Amino acid sequence: MQAGLTDQKILGYLGRALSLELSAVQLYSTQSRLVASWGLDQVAQKFQAEAHEELEHAERIIARMLALGAAPNASQLRPVKLGPDLLSLLTIDKAFETELVKLYHDAVLFCSGQQRHDDRILFEGLLQEEQQHAADLEQWIRSLETATA
Repeated sequence: MQAGLTDQKILGYLGRALSLELSAVQLYSTQSRLVASWGLDQVAQKFQAEAHEELEHAERIIARMLALGAAPNASQLRPVKLGPDLLSLLTIDKAFETELVKLYHDAVLFCSGQQRHDDRILFEGLLQEEQQHAADLEQWIRSLETATA
C-alpha cells in the first residue's frame, strides 16, 4: 500500500474516532443533566466524569491529527439517545462503547499491519480505556438488573 493511501486510512480512523468521542461527550453530558433532574446526583457526577474522559480522548486524537498535518474535522455528531430510566441509559451507553471498541480494535490491526507504531500506540491506549469503560458499564448494568430481580 502506498504511504499516501495509508495516511488517508489513518486519518479516516482518526476522523471517525473524533466524531464518536465528541458524540460521547454530548451523550454523557446530556445524560448527566437528565439523571440530575431525576435526583440522581451521584450518577450525574459519574456521567459528567465520563464526558470529561471522552473529551480527553478527543483532545489526544486532535493532537495526533495535527501531528500528521491534518486539520481535525469531526464529520458528524451522533444524535443523543435517551431512555426513561438509568438501566436504559446504561444499555445505550454500552452499545455506544462497543462501537468505539470495535473502531479502535480495527485501527490497531490496521496500524500494526502498516507498521505505524505511533498511531498503533494511540489506538491501543484508547482501545484499552474504552474496553475498561465497557466492562464497567456491563458490571453496572448487571448490578442494576440483580437489584431489580
